[in-house]
Amino acid sequence: MFEEISEIERAIAGLVDGAKVAMIHSSLSAMGRVHGGPAAVVEAVARLAERGITIMMPALSYEHVTPERPLFDLERTPSNVGAIPEAFRKSEGVVRSVHPTHSVCAFGPLAQVVTAEHEKDRTPVGERSPFRKLVEKDGVVIFIGCGLRPNTLMHGVEELVKPPYLFNGEVSYTIVTGKGSEYTAGYLTHDFKGYVQRYDRIAGFLTKNEMRTGRVLKAECYALRAVPIWEKALKEIKKNELAFVDRTLEG
Repeated sequence: MFEEISEIERAIAGLVDGAKVAMIHSSLSAMGRVHGGPAAVVEAVARLAERGITIMMPALSYEHVTPERPLFDLERTPSNVGAIPEAFRKSEGVVRSVHPTHSVCAFGPLAQVVTAEHEKDRTPVGERSPFRKLVEKDGVVIFIGCGLRPNTLMHGVEELVKPPYLFNGEVSYTIVTGKGSEYTAGYLTHDFKGYVQRYDRIAGFLTKNEMRTGRVLKAECYALRAVPIWEKALKEIKKNELAFVDRTLEG
């Protein structure tokens, strides 16, 4: 198991490629049989933090926190984006940003910096969100066995342009921070009804230096630099606001 953890650490470090901040999207099943399960992957990530790399993972909770159940508890509300992010969320020393549906967890030297002030945004991927700070810190987005579609950073680009499919009105949520604080605030929500996200198309606009490939155990992986994702996606969506979505039959 310890050799496997070291192998995972080396593989992810290769994808990070010198960046100081990395956002990881992942599929545990795509990695094959992992002795120790998601905890082994989290241990590998913790070792990367010891090298000075801050690791972020999405802790999205939109399946648990809804207009019908508008309560977000910073410490208790689970993530709904896979076993690895949920194990990461529960790990000692991990910091979670405050947002009812699109929070992010982080561990490492810049964890407090990248998660701070997300609660001041009224959209999921606003200017104070960890996703935007990933761009500011010239970070990298890593996809482990999940393809390129679950790229939440792209929502930030969409929020600047405001395409017709994106927003679906405001919802009032109750936020419990776990520090004896509870408050209510309104947030704009995302919709996408009638559309399917095609964020994998960003690969067609990136150079070889901006997108690396590799493997973590059996999982096919991609590592994309955050700055060119942001700049090139914004350029394309300004030209065509449907550049990174397809209409569905219902649309």
